[in-house]
Amino acid sequence: MDNLEISTLGHTWLIDLDGTIVKHNGYKMYGKDVLLDGSLEFLNSIPEKDTIIFLTSRKKEFSQITEAFLNENNIRYDRIIYELPYGERILINDNKPSGLQMGYAINKDRDSGLSIEIDENNNL
Repeated sequence: MDNLEISTLGHTWLIDLDGTIVKHNGYKMYGKDVLLDGSLEFLNSIPEKDTIIFLTSRKKEFSQITEAFLNENNIRYDRIIYELPYGERILINDNKPSGLQMGYAINKDRDSGLSIEIDENNNL
């Protein structure tokens, strides 16, 4: 299990959808998405005050079935960005003068599921 220690400030979560939260191309292979092990538990552990943005290379034409699946499974999100390139996702951010690290990246093997424990630390 991965452990992510974060501050108690509000956070923005940029989360890839396919291969991370749901089975990669499951919506094409099975006609619907399939949740990966641990993904629902992980998403439910994200603090309510935080913003969740899903990233995907899916075409906008699949937005209705994608959002219906998320809603049927009570998956909270604020936005979905569709039609992103298939290449790497690169996060560039500055750190606070206090030393608080403001950008994180967690790379998971495709379809391996999520087992990430989030710990909020008042001292960060």
